[in-house]
Amino acid sequence: MFTLLLIEDDVSLFNEMRDRLAQWEYEVTGIDNFQRVMETFTAVEPDLVIIDIQLPKFDGFHWCRMIRQHSNVPIIFLSSRDHPTDMVMSMNLGADDFVQKPFHFDVLIAKIQAILRRVYNYSAEAPELKTWLGATIDFERSRVTNDHGAIELTKNEMFILRLLIERKNQIVSREDLMNRLWDDQRFVSDNTLTVNVNRLRKKLVDLKLGDAIETKVGQGYIAVDQVSR
Repeated sequence: MFTLLLIEDDVSLFNEMRDRLAQWEYEVTGIDNFQRVMETFTAVEPDLVIIDIQLPKFDGFHWCRMIRQHSNVPIIFLSSRDHPTDMVMSMNLGADDFVQKPFHFDVLIAKIQAILRRVYNYSAEAPELKTWLGATIDFERSRVTNDHGAIELTKNEMFILRLLIERKNQIVSREDLMNRLWDDQRFVSDNTLTVNVNRLRKKLVDLKLGDAIETKVGQGYIAVDQVSR
């Protein structure tokens, strides 16, 4: 059974979501004190976190930042605000997906199932370590290291990197990446993939590998096997 942490202050919505998720055999934990979210997160050790953006005391972005300092657990944002910048901000902070309120519950379940299947099945099957351009990639820990330092990747970022490396020097289409990352593209903005790839590139810059993933306009992306130093 997967454990989900639902950071939602609307008691009615929380109860409805908890009951519906329980029907799918998910164990759902909520927040009693919104000033001690991280204490609950540490105690529960959830497999996935769902965060509303508008919360008392601190907003969901704050708690996402705090969680990302300690964990790469999958995160889904909920928002009743109709601001495209909310989605962009969520992805830039390392969220795995974004759901606009009001939402159809089947859509949320589909997203949860896709993320859990991708993250945990992938983690079990992926090789522990791989070398690429002099960097060591630790799939289990979502970590990339080389002589210039170390970076922590979200599950989406690591999944994208893995797919590109598996077919290095070959163009991987945006459609292929989106199909592999999100089972149902009807609920995914094309910009979501762009944000994830750009965030991955920004992190690779710290390892002097900023040019290791190239964009092929109108086609997709390619991971190269050598970069200029």
